[in-house]
Amino acid sequence: MAGERDSRDFEKTILPHLNEAYRLARRLMRGAPEAEDVVQDVMVRALTYFRTFNGTNARAWTLQIVRNTAYAALRKQRDTTLMPPLDPVAPSFDLATLADPQADPEVLLAHTQERRELRTLLDELPVPLRECVVLHEFNGCSYKEVATITETPIGTVMSRLWRARRMLIKRAAGSKS
Repeated sequence: MAGERDSRDFEKTILPHLNEAYRLARRLMRGAPEAEDVVQDVMVRALTYFRTFNGTNARAWTLQIVRNTAYAALRKQRDTTLMPPLDPVAPSFDLATLADPQADPEVLLAHTQERRELRTLLDELPVPLRECVVLHEFNGCSYKEVATITETPIGTVMSRLWRARRMLIKRAAGSKS
């Protein structure tokens, strides 16, 4: 009975953050298969240690596990092989990228190119800056949540976001010329 209740609580508490977990893992790992492996490991760890969760912020707790698991996987990759380059033309199969059947093909093409360019620019950022951007801008985490997840002071989060935005603007302007 207690195990069944834990399973239901886990489903209600942690699983709603699965898309955000994948989004963060995808950006940190720079590849869908690697991100899927990380998220799978995260869910196993989250389920294993769910009893230690204090119930305050499931989103931050889950994303912190994603971050730690992704960093461990990146260290392991770095120790064994060089990371393969991301294919900037690889399609993304997020629900948000599915085509609107009534949209203009030119508009769809422009949006696809913009997403591809943004993906490339994000992948060029150093990991600490990239994770702050993904957590804050794409996952909608507050500065406080990003600070908790990354285990850094809020001031550091704010400066990383500022630096990341400046780098993205500068690189985007450079790629247009």
